[in-house]
Amino acid sequence: MNKDLYAFFLALISIYLFHLRLSVDEIKVIQPNSENQNYNVTTNDGEEATSKRNYIVRFLDYKKADDHKVYLEENLGLLKGWKWIERRNPASAFPTDFGLVSIEQSFYTSLIERIGKLGFVKDVSADLSYSRGLLSKDRRKRGSFDNGKKRPGKIFTSMSFSDGEYHSPLSNSSISWQRKLMMERSQVTSLFGAETLWDKGYTGGKVKMAIFDTGIRANHPHFRNIKERTNWTNEDTLNDNLGHGTFVAGVIAGEDEECLGFAPDTEIYAFRVFTDAQVSYTSWFLDAFNYAIATKMDVLNLSIGGPDYLDLPFVEKVWELTANNVIMVSAIGNDGPLYGTLNNPADQSDVIGVGGIDYSDHIASFSSRGMSTWEIPHGYGRVKPDIVAYGREIMGSKISTGCKSLSGTSVASPVVAGVVCLLVSVLPENTRKDILNPASMKQALVEGAAKLSGPNMYEQGAGRLDLLESYEILKSYQPRASVFPNVLDYTDCPYSWPFCRQPLYAGAMPVIFNVTILNGMGVIGYVESPPSWHPSNDEGNLLSIHFTYSEVIWPWTGYLAVHMQIKEEGSQFSGMIEGNVTVKVYSPAPRGEKGPRRSSTCTLQLKINVVPTPPRSKRILWDQFHNIKYPPGYIPRDSLDVRNDILDWHGDHLHTNFHIMFNMLRDAGYFVETLGSPLTCFDAWQYGTLLMVDLEDEYFEEEIEKLKDDVTNTGLGLAVFAEWYNVETMVKMRFFDDNTRSWWTPVTGGANVPALNDLLAPFGIAFGDKILNGEFSIQGEQSRYASGTDIVRFPQGGYLHSFPFLDSSESGAASGMMKEESSILGLAEVGSGRISVYGDSNCLDSSHMVTNCYWLLKKILDFTSANIKDPVLFSNPVRRNQPLLKDDNQLPSRRTDVNFSTYSGVLGKNLICQSDSRFEIWGTHGYSSQTIGKNRRLPGFPAAEFERNLNMTLGGSIAEQANITNSSISSSSKLGNKSSKTIDLLGLLNRDEVRRLPFSSGHALVSCNSMADTRSCFSFWSFAVFELLENKTEAPAKEEVKFWSFVKCIACPKGRVFWGLRKLSSGWRFHNKLAASIHPG
Repeated sequence: MNKDLYAFFLALISIYLFHLRLSVDEIKVIQPNSENQNYNVTTNDGEEATSKRNYIVRFLDYKKADDHKVYLEENLGLLKGWKWIERRNPASAFPTDFGLVSIEQSFYTSLIERIGKLGFVKDVSADLSYSRGLLSKDRRKRGSFDNGKKRPGKIFTSMSFSDGEYHSPLSNSSISWQRKLMMERSQVTSLFGAETLWDKGYTGGKVKMAIFDTGIRANHPHFRNIKERTNWTNEDTLNDNLGHGTFVAGVIAGEDEECLGFAPDTEIYAFRVFTDAQVSYTSWFLDAFNYAIATKMDVLNLSIGGPDYLDLPFVEKVWELTANNVIMVSAIGNDGPLYGTLNNPADQSDVIGVGGIDYSDHIASFSSRGMSTWEIPHGYGRVKPDIVAYGREIMGSKISTGCKSLSGTSVASPVVAGVVCLLVSVLPENTRKDILNPASMKQALVEGAAKLSGPNMYEQGAGRLDLLESYEILKSYQPRASVFPNVLDYTDCPYSWPFCRQPLYAGAMPVIFNVTILNGMGVIGYVESPPSWHPSNDEGNLLSIHFTYSEVIWPWTGYLAVHMQIKEEGSQFSGMIEGNVTVKVYSPAPRGEKGPRRSSTCTLQLKINVVPTPPRSKRILWDQFHNIKYPPGYIPRDSLDVRNDILDWHGDHLHTNFHIMFNMLRDAGYFVETLGSPLTCFDAWQYGTLLMVDLEDEYFEEEIEKLKDDVTNTGLGLAVFAEWYNVETMVKMRFFDDNTRSWWTPVTGGANVPALNDLLAPFGIAFGDKILNGEFSIQGEQSRYASGTDIVRFPQGGYLHSFPFLDSSESGAASGMMKEESSILGLAEVGSGRISVYGDSNCLDSSHMVTNCYWLLKKILDFTSANIKDPVLFSNPVRRNQPLLKDDNQLPSRRTDVNFSTYSGVLGKNLICQSDSRFEIWGTHGYSSQTIGKNRRLPGFPAAEFERNLNMTLGGSIAEQANITNSSISSSSKLGNKSSKTIDLLGLLNRDEVRRLPFSSGHALVSCNSMADTRSCFSFWSFAVFELLENKTEAPAKEEVKFWSFVKCIACPKGRVFWGLRKLSSGWRFHNKLAASIHPG
């Protein structure tokens, strides 16, 4: 098969592996929580509706809709309970890749399974719907949730709002902005210098602009070039009855002097995809996207978004749209100033995601912040938004005539879309497609942007849009590849936050920096060779870098994750390490052209601050692995007092909704690292405290056993911040979504208390199922307890703090509104270690915090890390003279009506240390319990299959992989090392024992399943030499041993590695400190 064709198919497959984390059914059905659904609904006239639901059936090929219908009819035979839904819209004139069917609940199971197994069916998914508040009359942000209930439609976030007022989620008051003079506010085009290009004759001519919104009126006086209006809804109108679509079109192409658009000659194609009730379905979008592809749109603006990046039909169709050279611009969301609130599709790397700024070049308080959360827990998020533009008090067209102002990122998005149309028109029409594509346009925008002083990269992206700078870049643009961001500078604070807030040091978990590869040379590209690290000086050799990356880059973009560790010999080094990471990308010649392939070298500049390894008492490890967020499951909010957001979707990461806490800990002198793998994947001797906050997942038995040992034997401190958990309350939170016709039910509480109780059982500690609310004070320090739980078991001799609270759980509410004493904070010494447990995390979470409890966290860490007992927490009145006990049958129990394994990273999964853990244990089970007083490495799976080198995103894969063998992994241990002629065993020669064996990819190691003949496959656990000299009959000297690693399976019947293993089996010992034992294969 032709390599390019092979790579194309590989790219299609890889979209399932692109930053997603799903369970893929054998019958190819994408179905959210189907086992807990009830489809009986009541219509507005009070009659019970037929229990039916619409499903999208996606096919493997484009055909006429009637052909797909015939295919289903022929294969389903006389089966009842389903009906093909005719879609009468402009897309019906073109081939399609999906069909819409209605299925009755009584036939649901048999039909979904039968359809999903058909050979030409790709998958089956529910036809979800969007619903949004475009224009808020009450001047407040409105989204999918109102008074604790979900409004009709798919999850979305708030959009434009008017009258210059915005409600901050961090306070109970509205923030009023000083309104500017009408003419000052109207000249957003002047602020970007659009007149300069207008004077040159560029006005957006011959550019096809698709506006996906609420439509537009045909005879609107503000527009000179409305080419086509199409309706994709179930309402019989093409007009805009809300005004949002008209406003967006005015910002892009209006010609009224009071509200000028950027590209007045742009050809407007108005796609009406929202009803007057502001509702839209996925199937409407799919048809409209297909039509945009078929009619060859140049630019598309989508001022909508939400947190559901796992609506696979929608996400994949966006990929297909951009792959067909449509430049998509989308709003990043109005959920600021909260972090981890990026909206989809703006968070996709092939889409230009737009944030908002005010007229003072400050990030607008409403603008959503990054990072992206697709990659959590094993990876690190990408930098988004891509760019920011003015989005406050922007003037645009009213429905019929005249101008008005709106604010929001859905306003900033058409500002950028208008600029893009203007820039497209700069290039001659006959040569545009040779240069312009989603990647090259993004390159021009981000490289031309003006970096703002103050905001970090996850707030502003590349910076403020600069039309004229981007114009200069496009004038001389030649197709190339680049990375964004292209610099990581630890001295550039606050832009490089959070990296600039904490230096690197030896022994730490890898620091991961995730950059986006932009390939302006072609829709498909390839990484020609593994990335390499080129230090600028000898100190740079102290930095060990591994890479995970997209070997196939499609569509237009890929990722390069840089995993950085300081070698052990740098444990006392203090200073800067500088150098470049380079990766070479190539694309085949454009379709229909003959000639050489295009190639380009991308460069990422690194300037890293390094300090000596901090003392154990100053090092904290944050447990990210046991967090579960929305999507895909209904993970409820932590504070039940929050009524406008029912989901926990902000990532629960140190650098998203816990970013303020992270900064506080750094200011207090702590070094905080992140663990995205199981608890067996860290060496407890290195850390003062393991910090576990708001965790929803289960625990492996090995984790429970190791943590017990870590605390009692190694002296590890443990600080747990739990959340509410009450089954009766969860059942009550169940609600029916009348658009998807399905029941939503929480899969766990604010935290998974039954799992936490299992983890804490060896220490005699357990949480209960109360939901406590109220104020309390410890020695004058005031705090708020918001939907926290109670402590019902605690050991004798510990210190347990109790306060009167209201219990808002079902059982508590039934007993009246009387406050009762409940234990919420406990501290105890256990063996050599120390434990603190607290029943609430909202005081650490910046998303919905009322008051912070950082003062309490500091005192807790003083105790758990350094055994400093503050009298505020350690007083005789709160000391337990006897244990607090509660029977097992009175402890909170797990739900039996939810298949939790669908959402868990533990249940039904393999225990594996992923690429967020130390390099030397990638792909293994990690460390065992303390058998002789120090953590011992456990065997595991091989760390990589070096010959296959298939693509997978380590920052959140679709399937739960047993290991990381399908990744493109590279190490810089040799590349770019100026002292590579000398032995480099990653600083292990002087250690007392082999506690960390280095890992490096490449060379001659070959895995069994990549060999045609696997009869000589050896399964064993040993140390193996990656490179030996051929024809050598004596044991190699130390200097000839270049790399070591754990391996599981070797198959080289004629290769030198097989020869080396035979010599190993004779018991060679290369160094008495390194090769403590070598076992025969």
